[in-house]
Amino acid sequence: MPSSTVENYLKAIWSLQGQQEGSDLVPIGQVAEKISVTPGTATTMMNQLLKKGLVDYTPRRGVLLSEAGRKAALLVLRRHRLVETFLVEIMKLDWAEVHEDAEVLEHVISDRLLARMDEMLDHPTHDPHGAPIPNAEGQLTPDGTAVLADCVPGSYTLQRVREDQPSFLQWLAEMDLMPGTNLVVTERNIEADTLTLELPNRAEPVQISLPAAKSLLVARP
Repeated sequence: MPSSTVENYLKAIWSLQGQQEGSDLVPIGQVAEKISVTPGTATTMMNQLLKKGLVDYTPRRGVLLSEAGRKAALLVLRRHRLVETFLVEIMKLDWAEVHEDAEVLEHVISDRLLARMDEMLDHPTHDPHGAPIPNAEGQLTPDGTAVLADCVPGSYTLQRVREDQPSFLQWLAEMDLMPGTNLVVTERNIEADTLTLELPNRAEPVQISLPAAKSLLVARP
């Protein structure tokens, strides 16, 4: 199993790749910022990951995960998301407060224990925030979602929350805006930078900022 440091780098690169169009290289500065290290430290690690066959790295241009690196990153995500699901579903912890615990446990949990947790949870496909859980082979099924901030007026189902800040997740819970919630976008106001939503458990329409809506992924019901 790779070290926790290596796993964090792989997970960071995987996340940054997903925010880009096509197969553009991820700048090392972005990797360093996400890991909270200096660009020099990140560059040193890129050379180590290149030797291990986990990345395709071009100095002064950027990096992409190799197929082996991508699989390793997705297996880390699998552990993280299964741990979050276990903490919420079995241990009854608040969905807003399990991310940091999972960040620690994802690096130390054994495959045997993870398999038992998966069995106890009846093999979930998504974590409490709606994120798809990679399978045991490190494969991830695309969820076919769209960013709420980009959506035109119409009916949608909230599928996933990408933000992990506890205050934001607690606010969503107070609004009854959780994965699985059906909602209607009634207005998209670019000038005010807001969306107006109708929610099942709210008598009055509510407004959400477009920046906040960028963290919410939806699908047509």
